[in-house]
Amino acid sequence: MITRLDLGGAQENTLYTVRHLDPSRFEVILVCGPGGALYDDVKTMPETAHWRALFLPSLVRHIHPGLDLLAFLQLVSFFTAEKPDVVHTHSSKAGVLGRLAAKAAGVRRVVHTYHGFGFNDHQASWVKSFYVWAERLCCALSDEIVFVSKSNQDYARRHRLGRPERYRLIRSGIKLPAFPAPVPDKERKKASLGLGMHKPLVLSIGNLKPQKNPGDFLSMAQRVCAKLPETSFLFVGDGPLRQRLEYRVIAEGMSNRVAMPGWRRDTAELLAVAEVFVMTSLWEGLPRALVEAMKSGLPCVCYATDGISDILKDGVNGFLVPQGNLTLLTQRVLELLRDPELRRRLGRAAMDSIGEEFDIDLMVRAQERLYQERPPA
Repeated sequence: MITRLDLGGAQENTLYTVRHLDPSRFEVILVCGPGGALYDDVKTMPETAHWRALFLPSLVRHIHPGLDLLAFLQLVSFFTAEKPDVVHTHSSKAGVLGRLAAKAAGVRRVVHTYHGFGFNDHQASWVKSFYVWAERLCCALSDEIVFVSKSNQDYARRHRLGRPERYRLIRSGIKLPAFPAPVPDKERKKASLGLGMHKPLVLSIGNLKPQKNPGDFLSMAQRVCAKLPETSFLFVGDGPLRQRLEYRVIAEGMSNRVAMPGWRRDTAELLAVAEVFVMTSLWEGLPRALVEAMKSGLPCVCYATDGISDILKDGVNGFLVPQGNLTLLTQRVLELLRDPELRRRLGRAAMDSIGEEFDIDLMVRAQERLYQERPPA
């Protein structure tokens, strides 16, 4: 169960799990709300004896008391009728409503995966306190709690979410052999984006929402262009901040240097033609885009945020920058753009640090073992 099928790591990995659990042992039902870039993909996928989907229009991302109560009641009814052996929830809203409904319906095994948290240190204290209370309640109803990063495990422990002996670490996986993607003509690929064929490219990927903090990416781009005006910048993604960011690009005279094409399905190829990957997130689980960038051999400059710090080590396989330090962020990007050997060294180290634990099929097998273990006492 997941709230909405946006184009993101949590959604893509959930769909991959649904489609690749062993059909001789598992019958899978995907429960989700409507909307998102992957919604039409799932709607058009033929259902089989192995899997089917249930779309709940009442399941929405934002808090809506009336719809939330309706979704809860519908889920209780559905779980009571289906009698699933396991309910596995992902994302904040589905995680709360799904776990409450599963327990109310008498489901024997309830698992939740945190791909980051619905609360963070940037919220008002009373808002964060409310979400922490809700998560504590739901963790008390969870038989296993899965994390994609050690940093998220530590954060959960500090906020007393569930019992640590029920914590599991299962990395968010990618198709390792797909990276780096082969791109025979990198200059032509850049030109197809409306960017200079021979200009260095700085890339970021993510939802255009406060969590990903794309405004700092634009601030860095402006500062880098003041020093290296031939540089191009690409932010792949979409979201509620898009219009505001596009206005800013125009107002700051960056239209010929910054491209914001929305979501694209060729991100592996874009990673293969970029010179530097940047991520300015304020909170994270384990960003799939960063794992893909590192496996592509791309040197990365990122804010030292949650799961990012799990895999990116400053000066070893990339650069970590304190959140909000635009001066250092700009400096690190400029260092990489000016020094091809530094790019190669950090890129090779980044690629080497993405090992088998990040294989998406290994992720599915780990979940299969988790589902079939004896439930904890």
